[in-house]
Amino acid sequence: MSEKAKLIAEMLEMQKMFQDYEHKNGVDSAEYFAAKEGHPLFGYAQKYQDLANKVDAMAHEDKGSTRWFKSH
Repeated sequence: MSEKAKLIAEMLEMQKMFQDYEHKNGVDSAEYFAAKEGHPLFGYAQKYQDLANKVDAMAHEDKGSTRWFKSH
């Protein structure tokens, strides 16, 4: 499995965990963006964004294109 495929698989697992949690508990924006340590969503938004940025960069590299913006 390629590195990009592994990252996408991790993102899909994260999405499933989030959906399961949301259906059982509901989620507000504070929980999503600023959950406290020990909470199931602690660091979720940042980690998911980091993975998405990596996949995006890999896709651009594969196609020889460039991103129109820099995330950092």
